[in-house]
Amino acid sequence: MEPILVDVFKALADPSRRHLLDSLNARNGQSLRELSEDLDMARQSVSKHLAILEAANLVTTIRQGREKLHFLNAAPINEIAERWINRYDQQRVRALSDLKRALEEAPMEKPQFVYTTYIRTTPELLWQALTEPSFTRRWWQTTFETDWEVGSPMTWDNNGIIITDPEQVVLESDPYRRLAYTWHTFTPELNDRIQLGDELFAKLASERRSRVTFEIEPVGEMVKLTVVHDDFEPGSTAATMVRNGWPVFLSSLKTLLETGEPLASTRINREAK
Repeated sequence: MEPILVDVFKALADPSRRHLLDSLNARNGQSLRELSEDLDMARQSVSKHLAILEAANLVTTIRQGREKLHFLNAAPINEIAERWINRYDQQRVRALSDLKRALEEAPMEKPQFVYTTYIRTTPELLWQALTEPSFTRRWWQTTFETDWEVGSPMTWDNNGIIITDPEQVVLESDPYRRLAYTWHTFTPELNDRIQLGDELFAKLASERRSRVTFEIEPVGEMVKLTVVHDDFEPGSTAATMVRNGWPVFLSSLKTLLETGEPLASTRINREAK
């Protein structure tokens, strides 16, 4: 078993840590103070449990002013299901399957999503996989036409559906370290292909544009990739859709870079986002 998966199982073995995951499952983006209020233990002990969950990649943190906010990270659970559990009888691992589903489907109060995964690759190759059409087409079925300079427009090609808009732009571009851009426009052509339905499409088209950020950090022989998707409207419909999609696509990206082939499930589920 991969070392990171061992850490995941060890982290889940403790009831206090499972309680912390349940708390974040109910309300994501909590501070240490908020999480400590729900547990009958010292804040220092809660901090130690959170550190173990973060080391196992089940919790990701981002700083907001002076506070450090904690978010569930569904990527490791998704990787367990896609790359290990599926080799065995699903009935014997029902608990982990249910946890994966809960992490991906539970409603979140704050429409901000943070995912972290570790990939055995280099920052240079990961940057290529995030920007070059020959890579993005394989793990995301999407390509981008842009020069990746800050402020430059981006044309999205989603399986032949061309999406252009003046507000689709590159927000940050620091090669091999950080990349950010605005999310695509929901167009009638895209709706025709993925059959969202008129009511859902109208909701998506009326919402303000969100933002996705990729943070790249070398860690030994691996690279830590953190994806932050935020700037949604409160109660955003698009937020619900991307929450379900990112764990799948990140697993496909990881598998592509480590094995040369994306996940088969990604080729089938072409519009999980």
